[in-house]
Amino acid sequence: MRALSGAACIVGVDESDEIGTLPHKSQLSLHLEAVSNAVRDAGLRIADVDGLFTAGQHSPALLGEALGITPRYVDGTSVGGCSFIIMVEHAVAALHHGLCDVAVISHGESGRSGVGVSPRRDLSLQGQYEAPFGFGGAPTYFGMITTRHMHEYGTTLEQWAQVAVSTRAWACLNPKAARREPITVADVLASRPVCYPFNVLNICLVTDAGGAVVLTRADRARDCPKAPVYVLGTGEATEHVMLTQMKRLTRSEATRLSGARAFAMAGVTHDDIDHIMLYDAFTSGPPIMLESLGFARPGEGVSFFAEGRSTPGGSLPINTNGGGLSYTHSGMYGIFPIIEATRQLRGECGARQVPGLRLSLVNGMGGMLSAAGTLILSNDR
Repeated sequence: MRALSGAACIVGVDESDEIGTLPHKSQLSLHLEAVSNAVRDAGLRIADVDGLFTAGQHSPALLGEALGITPRYVDGTSVGGCSFIIMVEHAVAALHHGLCDVAVISHGESGRSGVGVSPRRDLSLQGQYEAPFGFGGAPTYFGMITTRHMHEYGTTLEQWAQVAVSTRAWACLNPKAARREPITVADVLASRPVCYPFNVLNICLVTDAGGAVVLTRADRARDCPKAPVYVLGTGEATEHVMLTQMKRLTRSEATRLSGARAFAMAGVTHDDIDHIMLYDAFTSGPPIMLESLGFARPGEGVSFFAEGRSTPGGSLPINTNGGGLSYTHSGMYGIFPIIEATRQLRGECGARQVPGLRLSLVNGMGGMLSAAGTLILSNDR
């Protein structure tokens, strides 16, 4: 894998024309807008794209047809919201071996409005063996993970609330964020209860959105108009599907494995990382990810938020776009941390720009900590 470090670059990123509540747009429309915008950002044409990667209800074959292209390489890996992060590793390998020249990873989801969403029967293992015994939506699953963490390490509702406050502080600096009003710990604790230990401000938004990332080989990236962002390290892993089969509720083994592989490939250490983007479907997610990745000891991930290390001006900025908690969350969120990390490394983030940024880590989960993908990105090869 070290041979692939820096072999490919991200050269274009963008969202759909709109993000939020979009009952007038289908999922496919969100895909097409995001791809068109990201390809334009890369200074390329749709006709240049010969590798398509996507997850969710629409296949890469359908996306190619809608774009009017016949890709040489397709990937429909779908293991939850981190699928798009994992696909960066797949795209790097495909580019390196000449299976495609321009790879596009695309996401489009009508998560709030449900336009163009096909109904499905729940034939999953969770639907057969967990739901009949009391599990419902994602908050019930992640609630079990979170309350176990509270039991083992003494983490508190106030500490989880601080994650939402920190993330909202970044959202206040992002014009595209859905929620930009400052909040306090007291606001989080007083918000509407959903499923213990979560109130509504502990849980991600539900939106409609699209996003896309364009990659090419490092030699070709020199011809693109914007500074390339090099993929130095990648890692992917899966641990389980059903939460009841998880080895330990308070740690993501998939995250640990994917992180270790990304660090080994990039040849860097935790101390080298300047900026982190984490999948934050719930406020307990980022602290548990920090612990699983090795940035904090078990039970101490919350300190990054309580001590202000993650907030604007902090020593290790986290979720600088406002995250799934305050920026957008269409259901499969993993494309958006990549977009933000790329913009930060390019220096395009205005009031929320992290100064002197060289290395950014992106990590996302799929399902209930079932799968994970980790990237280490840099503006310096």
